[in-house]
Amino acid sequence: MADTEEWGKPVERKGRLTVVLVLATLIAAFGSSFQYGYNVSVVNSPSQFMQQFYNTTYMERYHSPMEENVLTLLWSLSVSMFPLGGFFGSLMVAPLVNKFGRKGTLLFNNIFSIVPAIMMGVSEIAKSYEIIIVARFIVGICAGLSSNVVPMYLGEIAPKNLRGALGIVPQLFITVGILCAQVLGIRNILGNSTGWTLMLGLTGIPAAIQLLLLPFFPESPRYMLIQNGDEKKATKALQRLRGWDDVDSELLEMRQEDQSEKVEGHLSVFSLLSQRSLRWQLISIVVMNMGQQLSGVNAIYYYADSIYGSAGVRESDIQYVTVGTGAVNVFMTITALFVCCLIMCSSWKAACLCLQETVTWMPYVSIASVIVYVIGHAIGPSPIPYVVATEMFRQTARPAAFMVAGSVHWLSNFIVGLVFPFLERGLGPYSFIIFAVICLVTLIYIWLVVPETKKKTFLEVFQMFAKRNKVELNLGDGDLPLKELKESPQDAQKATPF
Repeated sequence: MADTEEWGKPVERKGRLTVVLVLATLIAAFGSSFQYGYNVSVVNSPSQFMQQFYNTTYMERYHSPMEENVLTLLWSLSVSMFPLGGFFGSLMVAPLVNKFGRKGTLLFNNIFSIVPAIMMGVSEIAKSYEIIIVARFIVGICAGLSSNVVPMYLGEIAPKNLRGALGIVPQLFITVGILCAQVLGIRNILGNSTGWTLMLGLTGIPAAIQLLLLPFFPESPRYMLIQNGDEKKATKALQRLRGWDDVDSELLEMRQEDQSEKVEGHLSVFSLLSQRSLRWQLISIVVMNMGQQLSGVNAIYYYADSIYGSAGVRESDIQYVTVGTGAVNVFMTITALFVCCLIMCSSWKAACLCLQETVTWMPYVSIASVIVYVIGHAIGPSPIPYVVATEMFRQTARPAAFMVAGSVHWLSNFIVGLVFPFLERGLGPYSFIIFAVICLVTLIYIWLVVPETKKKTFLEVFQMFAKRNKVELNLGDGDLPLKELKESPQDAQKATPF
């Protein structure tokens, strides 16, 4: 049934899930986000066998055992090269998505998964731990690109009423990837002296599947219309994604967005930093991404076995507790809780670890604390920054914004991965108090500054931030630039936190 028109404008239909939209979402998330999660956790379970390989290789080369500090440093590098690669991958987001498009970038990105998968798979045969470190950096580039491009792609192909729901799908696949790595890491499967290289190499399979299937699905209609100026292809893509022919209302909204930002052109990172109209959006994504990673949750994924061991869990049970944590993480990604779980559980976990040597049942409380800690992260801080980053920025600013957000995300991740072994050695359980303080500061900022964006168009979200940025957004003919407001005391009062 065709849409009717009211006051000369097409009435917008409520978007629905179609086969094309669902399959495009699942293929993009499985081929990219799944790998991110898998590679976060894949080195945890076989860590002792990998370190034995490092030590054995070193002895064969230099005829002396590796010093403990050198082994700790090499292992920290093996872990932290992944987020460091993610940082450099984030720096590549804007030029790649502007040149190849969102879908094209995801296809190109598979190179950074398949090549390191082969490298890690043959590392033991080549007797080189350096190959593992380099491969972790390359696959980190893949994760850095995908963690930004997948939410961007899904946010642009989804109808506004489903944008939040589809925005959580990448995080769901990240947690599924973490869980799969934890399951495969069980000693009787691949987490042993003979299976760990195969376990590392399996990361190339999702990339190969995405490379085969994603070309059959549409590119982002917003990219084709606003950045390529190809309305015919954009219309056809929208019709496939929505499942009906009348997509005039969405095309109209895209044209309005296009007109409103023509005066700005494509924004580079440096021009983004100087835009007053985007100041608070930029600050918000920086704070949320720092809070997301400096919450310490990746310390649990990277070093779960070590943490559970220090909590008093028996060595034979650690692998199963780790898998249980991953399963809870997957479940809670599609459930609901409050961000404050992180704050309470960071402090509570520290207390549990302090008491585990004097109270016999405290290891079980420690396990519960870690699980609840992961729950708090999975349902809020983990997926929401990506969704909000898509909604806060318009088309021409979005690639540069994701580059900034991704750089902060991965740099913070790198710091946690590199520093935590030394932090744990120096502070012990009290290291989680630092994470608790960071969570609290992030919570206060979000409560005071970030507005609700549910069921809002990109332009409506931009208008909400215009007041806080003290600029005026004109949408008439699209040829009027943003103007600074002459602020009165009443205006200033209206610009208080949302």
